[in-house]
Amino acid sequence: MKNVLTIAGSDSTGGAGLEADLKTFEEYGVFGFASITSIVTMDPTDGWSHEVTELPTELLLKQLISAFAGTSMAALKTGMMGNEANILATVDFLQNKHIRNIVIDPVIACKGTAQILQPEVVTAIKKYLLPIATITTPNLVEAGILAELGDLTSIADMKKAAQAIQQQGAKNVVVKGGHRLGENKAIDLFYDGAEFVIFENELYQTEFNHGAGCTFAAAVTAGLAKGVPMKQAVAMAKQFVAAAIKAGVQINPYVGHVWHGAYNKAEKRMVVM
Repeated sequence: MKNVLTIAGSDSTGGAGLEADLKTFEEYGVFGFASITSIVTMDPTDGWSHEVTELPTELLLKQLISAFAGTSMAALKTGMMGNEANILATVDFLQNKHIRNIVIDPVIACKGTAQILQPEVVTAIKKYLLPIATITTPNLVEAGILAELGDLTSIADMKKAAQAIQQQGAKNVVVKGGHRLGENKAIDLFYDGAEFVIFENELYQTEFNHGAGCTFAAAVTAGLAKGVPMKQAVAMAKQFVAAAIKAGVQINPYVGHVWHGAYNKAEKRMVVM
């Protein structure tokens, strides 16, 4: 069994962040490790209010040391890193680990808030994380920020952004269109520096899609860990997430999550007779 690590924030509602990553890893049949950078909590008294609490960098390093103690990783992904210090410490720690597959999910904002991470965090993602990325998986907003192109409203814009991000060091780029693109399909654009590939499937009209981005990046990570070629890993991840969105569930009066077990019909496991 392949070992896979997520370095990300913890979503206390269980739908995104490292919780989504570990659930996805399990569905893909890889063994998941986790190092927590921050904790995201929700205030139920005002509905859709989130707070991000960063963990000390020293504690993140202790987690990374623990994860790598006596073992190696076939792949890893990063998600919400919390602050610049966590990014710098992580990149420095990974320098001699010789990990072949590194997936950078450049989380810049917490869904449901207007809270954009500090400008220095965006700069650190571009300067330190993108150059080590085997692939990066920004959504439209994140791609626009990273590429310094503002709002992306078309496939042509996505192509320009993918090229700009690839030039910052990422070997491969997937720009996720999602519902923001305004198309009648769910369109993602893949770019490897040589060709563009468009992946599309049905666009599901649902609000129960919390965690879709994290789940997609985790699925790509797990696919690569198992030796799946890059474009096939992206295609598999898109199908996995499509099933998860289609089967999304309402968790509380304020938020609905993708169902990570949908693709493998996990709800039918361990049936009590």
